[in-house]
Amino acid sequence: MRARGTATPIVVFSCLGHMYIHVFVAFYFVIVLALESDWRLPYHELLELWTIGALMVGAAALPAGLLGDRYGATGMMVVFFIGMGVCSVLAGVTDTAFGLFSALTGVGVFAAIYHPVGIPWLVRNAGPKKGKVLGFNGIFGSFGTAVAGLTAGALIDLFSWRAAFIVPGLVSVLTGLVLLALVIRGSIQDQRDGPAEVQHRPSREDRIRVFLVLLVTMFCAALIYNSTQTALPKMIELRHHGLIGPGAFGVGVVVATVYAAAGLMQVVGGHLADRFPLKYVYLSALAVQIPLLWLAAELGGLGLVVVAMFMVMANVGALPAENMLLSAYVPARRHGLVFGLKFVVAFGVGPLAIQLVAIISERTGEFYWLFLPLSVFALLAFFAALWLPQPTRSTALADDKLIGDHGPQ
Repeated sequence: MRARGTATPIVVFSCLGHMYIHVFVAFYFVIVLALESDWRLPYHELLELWTIGALMVGAAALPAGLLGDRYGATGMMVVFFIGMGVCSVLAGVTDTAFGLFSALTGVGVFAAIYHPVGIPWLVRNAGPKKGKVLGFNGIFGSFGTAVAGLTAGALIDLFSWRAAFIVPGLVSVLTGLVLLALVIRGSIQDQRDGPAEVQHRPSREDRIRVFLVLLVTMFCAALIYNSTQTALPKMIELRHHGLIGPGAFGVGVVVATVYAAAGLMQVVGGHLADRFPLKYVYLSALAVQIPLLWLAAELGGLGLVVVAMFMVMANVGALPAENMLLSAYVPARRHGLVFGLKFVVAFGVGPLAIQLVAIISERTGEFYWLFLPLSVFALLAFFAALWLPQPTRSTALADDKLIGDHGPQ
C-alpha cells in the first residue's frame, strides 16, 4: 500500500513529463528552419529526418507499456526523462544528417514511453479526484505544444540551433536524475497492483466489452482530432471572411486560441468525470461533436472559429473520462499494455488523417467533404459508446480500488 505523500511528486513528474514530450516532438519544426540555412540542405530533406522518430512515438508505445507493466512505471519514467534528454543533446552536437536522423529517432523512441506509462502512473496515484488531476495534466500537454516553438525560436536567436536541442535535453536529463534520486531515497514507491480482491469488481465480459468499445471510440476521436488539427489552419485561411488580415500570423493566433481553450476544457472534463458517471460524461462529449462537425463543414468567419473552438473542446474534454474508463476496467498490472494499445491507435491515426486531408484538399480545394464524414465518425463513436456497461455504485467503488486508490473513500 502506497504512502499518501507519494502521490504529490508523482503528479508533479507526470505533469512535467506531459509538457516535455509535447515540447520534444514539436520543437524540430522550428529548429529545421535554422538548419536549412546553416547546413545548406533543402527543407524537405531535413524535415524527413524526423519521419522515423515521429513514427516511433506511436509504434513504440505498446512495447513501452509492456515494459512498464513488467518493470514498473517509475523506473520507466526515469528512462523516459534521461533517454529523451540524452538523445536531444546528441542531436545538438552532431554535424551530419545521419547523426541527426539517429538522434531524432532516439528522441521518438524514448518519447513513446510517456503516454502508456505516465498516464496510468498518474491515474493510480491521483487520489479520489482522478478526473480533475487528469484534466490538470492535460493543460501541461497543451502548454508544451504552445511553448515548443517559442522556446526553440528564443534559443536559436540568442545562441544557435544547437542550443535549441541541448538546453531542453539537459533539463530533461536533470529532471530524470531528480526522479531517480527520489526513488533511491524511497520518497516515491511504484504502486503496481491494487488489492488482491474486491467484492464487486467488473466482470471479465464487461472488461472485454469496454476495451472493444473504446477501441472504436478512440479511433474515431483520434481521426477527428488529427484531421481537424491538420486542416484547421488552411480552412481558416480559406473561410476567414475578413476576420483576419493577410499572412500566416492571424491564422496562427486563431488556431492557438482554439487549442488553448481546448486545453483548459480538460480540467472541466476531469471535474465532470469526478462528479458524474463516466459513461454519461463520455457519451455527452461525443454527442456534442456530431452537430458541431456538421456546422464546421458549412460555416466560415467568426462562426467557424466559435464552432471549431467548441468542437475541439468537446474532443479533448472527453479524455479524462476515457482514461478513467480504461483504468477502471483494466487491472493495474495491465495498464501499460492497454494504454500502449490506446496510444498506438491515437498516434497511428495521424498519418491517415494527413493523407485524408491532403486528398480532399487536392480534389475539392475545400473541406466540406472532410468535416461532413467526420460528423458521421462522431455518430459512430456515440453509438459504440452506448454499449459501455451501465454504471452502478458498487462498480464505481470497485473501480476506485482497481485503479490503485487505497486512501479513504
